[in-house]
Amino acid sequence: QVQLVESGGGLVQPGGSLRLSCAASGSIFTVYGMGWYRQAPGKQREEVATITSGGSTNYADSVKGRFTITRDNAKDTVHLQMNDLKPEDTAVYYCTAQVVLTDGYEYGYWGQGTQVTVSS
Repeated sequence: QVQLVESGGGLVQPGGSLRLSCAASGSIFTVYGMGWYRQAPGKQREEVATITSGGSTNYADSVKGRFTITRDNAKDTVHLQMNDLKPEDTAVYYCTAQVVLTDGYEYGYWGQGTQVTVSS
């Protein structure tokens, strides 16, 4: 019923930048929270950044000051601008959204993930 499609991942050198994007589509009534998580090989998935429909943001300490999350409520999209990337940022990045469907109930959804590799 809902699809989240991420884009913008790739290979970048330390200190470089990438911009991730995610668009939600389907039988959506309202999108509440949106965010980005990441999972490195052999490690647990962790929260990177979240944003509410009102624009309130929250960041992991490891990315604070380097990453910026934004959203366009009218387009049901969320972006993650990643600056000053470090090798430790290497992971698969997943978009997530809390969505009220046209059935009137709220659900959580995940995108397929996009690879970010930071290496010299």
